[in-house]
Amino acid sequence: MKNPLLFSIVLVVAVGLLLAAAPTSPPALPQYTTDNQLLRPENYREWVFLSAGLGMSYSPKIGGHEMFTNVFVPQWAYAEFQKSGKWPNKSIFVVEERDSQTKGSINKVGHFQTDFMGMGVEVKDKSHFPEEWAYFSFGEDTRSAKAHPKEGCFACHEAHAAVEHSFVQFYPTLKPVAKKFGTYNAERENVDGAK
Repeated sequence: MKNPLLFSIVLVVAVGLLLAAAPTSPPALPQYTTDNQLLRPENYREWVFLSAGLGMSYSPKIGGHEMFTNVFVPQWAYAEFQKSGKWPNKSIFVVEERDSQTKGSINKVGHFQTDFMGMGVEVKDKSHFPEEWAYFSFGEDTRSAKAHPKEGCFACHEAHAAVEHSFVQFYPTLKPVAKKFGTYNAERENVDGAK
C-alpha cells in the first residue's frame, strides 16, 4: 500500500468493527417468570466451581445411598466475593446433585459421579425477596420453580451458614477470604460440639 497512514486508519477501523461485532455474554443473573418463579439457571457448569461433597447430610442418621453435590457460582459474583468477603446482590448458587457409583470401568474402590439427580438453587436478590435470600429446587425437566417456604432451607441457612446465607465453612478456597475480611462466623463450624 502506498499510503501508510491510510492503511493504518483502515486497519484500526477494521479491528474496531470486529471487536464491536464480537458477542459478549451477559453476566449470569437470576431470571424470573411473570409470577416470580425462578427460571432454571443455564450454563452453570461454566461458572466457578466452589466445592463438592459426598453423602453430606444435616441429619445424624446415615443415609443409604450417597450422592455428590457440586457447588457453582457465576464468575462475577465470585470476583466480588474475593474483593469483600460478601456476596453481591443477584448472586446465584447452584448445588448440582449427582448419583455416585463405586464400581465401573477400571474403578475398584472409591466413588465417582454419574447421573444428574436434581439441583438446588440459592439466590440473593433484594428486589424480589424481602429477606434477600430464597431457595429453589429443580428436577431434570423443571424449567421454573417457586421459592421454598422460609421454614426449610432459609431457616437452616440463617442459623448455620458461616457467611451470610452461604456455607462457606465447606468451601475451602473461600473460607480464608471471608476470614481476611472479617465476614466469617467461626461459631458456625462447631455446631453440637463438632471439631
